[in-house]
Amino acid sequence: MSSAAPRTTGQDHVWSVDEHLEDILATVRPLEPIELQLLDAQGCVLVEEVTVRVSLPPFDNSSMDGYAVRVADVAGASEEYPASLTVIGDVAAGQDGLLHVGPGQAARIMTGAPLPPGAETVVPVEWTDGGLGEGPVTGMRAHSTDPDGAYGQVRVHRPAAARAHVRALGSDVQAGDRALAEGTVLGPPQIALLAAIGRGTVRVRPRPRVVVMSTGSELIQPDEKLGSGQIYDSNSFALTAAARDAGAIAYRVGAVADDAETLRSTIEDQLVRADLVVTTGGVSVGAYDVVKEALSYVADEDEPGAGVDFRRLAMQPGKPQGFGTVGPDHTPLLALPGNPVSSYVSFELFVRPAIRALMGLPDVHRPTASAVLDTDKALTSPAGRRQFLRGTYADGRVTPVGGAGSHLIAALAHADALIVVPEDTESVEPGTEVEVVLLGRPVG
Repeated sequence: MSSAAPRTTGQDHVWSVDEHLEDILATVRPLEPIELQLLDAQGCVLVEEVTVRVSLPPFDNSSMDGYAVRVADVAGASEEYPASLTVIGDVAAGQDGLLHVGPGQAARIMTGAPLPPGAETVVPVEWTDGGLGEGPVTGMRAHSTDPDGAYGQVRVHRPAAARAHVRALGSDVQAGDRALAEGTVLGPPQIALLAAIGRGTVRVRPRPRVVVMSTGSELIQPDEKLGSGQIYDSNSFALTAAARDAGAIAYRVGAVADDAETLRSTIEDQLVRADLVVTTGGVSVGAYDVVKEALSYVADEDEPGAGVDFRRLAMQPGKPQGFGTVGPDHTPLLALPGNPVSSYVSFELFVRPAIRALMGLPDVHRPTASAVLDTDKALTSPAGRRQFLRGTYADGRVTPVGGAGSHLIAALAHADALIVVPEDTESVEPGTEVEVVLLGRPVG
């Protein structure tokens, strides 16, 4: 995968949110297209225009169980004076060698079966007496063959207009029509259409492979017993789930101890299955900033031209960030803060757009909306930073949930929006109109 080089600046430069995102999107390149089987292409972006090879339906067929007849033969039919027709046989779905329906005749027909020659319409079985004797189709009856080859009689109690209960050839799509446009994301309905028109494979950009790992010797796996000073690793679970939600194939590596050599070797081992690497933790200015130590080594000695730039952003939460490329293929890497809310907000603002860019999508951003701030007291925000607060959005109003702390996971679980407070705003009064980033509805 080819990527442009990220920008670097002096250590004193404070990046804006927009500058950091622009650098990421300028560096990340869409993945190369490949041909995939239909089910393997689910969630991928189409890179070709697909035209219809075979019209749908490919032939006139019945939409009901009933009888295929001529319009004139049932024109005056009623409950008092039913039309009596000679049944000449059965027409089932997939049947070859169709019967020919002549004057005074009917062919028993099943849903999806081709309309036989001579027939002009279909009368549902409910409009008839069902013929003679019990048959295999619910509400219909089998017919005994008479010496002349007829299958008995059926009485029709209602007239039927021409082409009634008939699905016409090409009434869904016509051969030569455009089935799907380039850029379409393939979900179940699109895959159904491709299969229906006879396409077994399709050319797409594959779903990006994202490797997620958290760092910190204090982290242990859920279900293990907490020791002194230990916490459960939630970040790698949250970010792996978020990557899958964004459309990626995500691999969770889990927690890596605070050791630069271990982290470096872990990243190198994972590059074989990574189009994007995401780390969380170890990017601030503390004594154990293992991500900085490990990735500075990669930049300086292992891969000329690769490297990770560690930055301070004018945002809250998520001030410390890292971005660059690693490995022989210059695989993009985003290093996120370790606090749970900081890492998740950073993912939404930077990693999710990168994943969508790898997929080749034209719009990589979450939708935004204007909303009235529904709260009892003013929100405060640090000067010079763009703040992202959690909230719940409904009917044009947004209500903050939790506080500004970057460790408040419980509040995050109930949020479906981020409230954006601009860098030049230090206070937002109740009833003020604010911008919100819509994250999608939380479960429950």
